[in-house]
Amino acid sequence: MSHQLRSGQNNPRVISPRRLRLFMSLILALVPTTFWSQAGVTDKAQEGQSQTRATLPLSLKQAIDMALAPQGNVRVQLAAELIRQAEARSVQSRAALLPNLDSSVTQQSQTRNLAAFGIRIVIPIPGFVSPEFVGPFNTFDARATLSQRVFDLSSIRRFQASRAGLQSSRMEKESTDDQVANQVARAYLTGLRAEARVEATRADVTLGETLLKLAQDQKTAGTGTGIEVTRAQVQLANERQRLLVDENERREAHLQLLRAIGLKLDGVLQLTDKLMGLSIERMTPEQALSEALESRSDFKAQQQQEQSAQLNYSAARWERLPSVVGFGDYGTIGSGIGHAIPTRTYGVSVRVPVFDGGRRDALRSESLSQFRQEQIKTKDLREQIELEVRVGLDRLASAEQQVKVAEEGLELAQGEVAQAQRRYQSGLTGSIEATDAQARLERARDNQIVALFNYNLARVDLGQAMGNVRRMIR
Repeated sequence: MSHQLRSGQNNPRVISPRRLRLFMSLILALVPTTFWSQAGVTDKAQEGQSQTRATLPLSLKQAIDMALAPQGNVRVQLAAELIRQAEARSVQSRAALLPNLDSSVTQQSQTRNLAAFGIRIVIPIPGFVSPEFVGPFNTFDARATLSQRVFDLSSIRRFQASRAGLQSSRMEKESTDDQVANQVARAYLTGLRAEARVEATRADVTLGETLLKLAQDQKTAGTGTGIEVTRAQVQLANERQRLLVDENERREAHLQLLRAIGLKLDGVLQLTDKLMGLSIERMTPEQALSEALESRSDFKAQQQQEQSAQLNYSAARWERLPSVVGFGDYGTIGSGIGHAIPTRTYGVSVRVPVFDGGRRDALRSESLSQFRQEQIKTKDLREQIELEVRVGLDRLASAEQQVKVAEEGLELAQGEVAQAQRRYQSGLTGSIEATDAQARLERARDNQIVALFNYNLARVDLGQAMGNVRRMIR
């Protein structure tokens, strides 16, 4: 019995079962080969793209400089826009004190109903009737008008308040720069901590591989057991798992740093600084507080805000005073350009406020409340600065002691691991002692990383509290 594959009705072709199986096997063999070949090409292409991506070496100083650039951190850009707005408001306030010059040219044709204005000409001439409707007649007028406030103390105070507000915006910009520098420094230190943990975990993996090989050699020599090999394998697997987690945390820290700087998130960073225990100059809380009050940009900005509120309150009070305005105009007027003759007007007006429905009293009360509010804010900020300085000094002193203790603990843990390895290699003890020593070494390494991170973070926070974080880093 034969199997037939028919193409049409008149050309039958017979394929044997053996050839059919061979044909299907060839198709099944080619499909996975083609798939894996295409996948290999894709993997190589992705690997090539990863290798061609440029790596950016970055120090902490460079990171802060890039973040504070005009196109860096978004908070820096917003603070710069606030300065521009304050400058525009100051120009608006100054305009009230400068001359106001206008010019106009008018050409018009008019008719008038004199009776509507009460004009009636009576002449005792028989038959004379006063006209009620006159025109049309043409008027041409080209004129320049000038006005100048001679005395307006309220407008002067408003202009002074706007200048104080502008200075406050500039100090706010400096404060924003300090905050961004602190943010970038913290992100950079977090990246350094993540990299230090990756290096420490890699060292733990290397140590785990060494202990595993030692356990396998001991078992081969007949002095070890299978449980010791399994224990070493479990410990090594745990270290490799930790390495994967630490590498992911390092990438996340790099992304946070890129975001803080204002760079594209697809960049690859190479942090050139290291976690180190650098010493700083000792000072008393009183010295640190005095320097902070002189250097903190946010405190200076708040003082300017208080001064601006005081000047606005003064402006509201002096609205009751008379104001003097000088004015004048000069031009030519006539029935046409050819018949125009020069005319002018000048004079002085004095405005004396009498009653405005209580608006000035309400404005003065509101301005006084705002002034008191700014005074409260200034006092509160001063107390907050003192708190931050004292906490920063205590935190730095504690972190310095943590670094010393962590370094001693790491040195002892390294010695313990070396002794445990020698004892295990000599057959004096089992693998449990070496595994326990390895765990304590891991903890000691992590303690040192945390201590160095906390110490450098305390330095940055103290610099932020004293208002010299950028000078300290540079």
